[in-house]
Amino acid sequence: MMTVDEQLALLKRGAENVWVESELREKLASGKQLRVKAGFDPTAPDLHLGHTVVINKLRQFQELGHKVLFLIGDFTGSIGDPSGKSTTRPPLTREQVLANAETYKEQVFKILDPALTEVVFNSEWLDQLKPADLIRLASRYTVARMLEREDFHNRYTTNQPIAIHEFLYPLIQGYDSVALEADIELGGTDQTFNVLMGRELQRSYEKTPQCVITMPLLEGLDGVNKMSKSLGNYVGIQEAPGTMYTKLLSMPDELIWRYYELLSFRPMAEIEQLQKEMAEGRNPRDIKIELAHELIARFHGDEAAANAHKSAGNRLADGELPDDLPEIELQVEDALPISAVLNQAGLVKNSAAARDLLNAGSVKVDGQVVDREFVCQLDQAYICQAGKKSFAKITLRK
Repeated sequence: MMTVDEQLALLKRGAENVWVESELREKLASGKQLRVKAGFDPTAPDLHLGHTVVINKLRQFQELGHKVLFLIGDFTGSIGDPSGKSTTRPPLTREQVLANAETYKEQVFKILDPALTEVVFNSEWLDQLKPADLIRLASRYTVARMLEREDFHNRYTTNQPIAIHEFLYPLIQGYDSVALEADIELGGTDQTFNVLMGRELQRSYEKTPQCVITMPLLEGLDGVNKMSKSLGNYVGIQEAPGTMYTKLLSMPDELIWRYYELLSFRPMAEIEQLQKEMAEGRNPRDIKIELAHELIARFHGDEAAANAHKSAGNRLADGELPDDLPEIELQVEDALPISAVLNQAGLVKNSAAARDLLNAGSVKVDGQVVDREFVCQLDQAYICQAGKKSFAKITLRK
């Protein structure tokens, strides 16, 4: 059993702020299974490593025996989160929200323990609110306090429009904590105003206020801006292992320890040992490779992690084969369909991607287009091409 001090040290690892540490200590010391909430508006179906910073912290709570309330904001996603936006954000359709929510659920259980996770949708209680209920909720906060929020303040002072429904967003997110009776809420620093709203509303509804932990926004591979698909500085957790490997090794050296602290599950003592080794002359590339293997194994499995370096970097013109064609041996029990071979070899990000390429006629074996019925036999080498630019010579061994 970890002491309360040890638990606090684990939970504060990488955190930006904790409100309020003394209260968190008291909750941990109670021995009660805490209800730890984090909300996700399903505005994009694909997660990158930046998204996993908060999810990793949720996992740490689970390791201490606590229950995660993984809140998918299907109701709030239909409003559109204004956080950090300079203009009113267009809402998603119900169909978009539900489709993205399913993709989120598939991805987060690569990190979270399903047995200690309850996936909830805030439409379950928010759809029940009547207009009078919403008016009473709105009466618990003032316009002046709302305009203290930086993005609202900036838009107000520069005469940019703010729609009334955007004021409702943080109130509704805060009300989620009331409905769920959350003990703790996690969020990125860009969500600070919203997650603290939960504390205030719980107190207003005469409930014990939740503690709040905010996590920093992970820098992208450029080392400057936060990780973002739109900026192209991201590592997607569903990207092919070889792509993840190449990207992680391209990170600036100054990001190594930031990524280890926020993304690795290794104890800080081990990370400090790696820091010492690098200070004594160990090649930073070796340190990056260790992190790449850990992250690729988390999302694709140990075998894909072991082979990722072999399929990394094969980006050639259509029809060309690399001079140094990677050679991969897969340890298997029997013959495998081509979709499984491509997946295990790390030439595609998952089995679904392999099927899509096969259905599109974009997979070749020994120069010939093959379909989903093609089976690779034991002890025979195949030159496999997945899409236009990923190649490997693959042999199945028992």
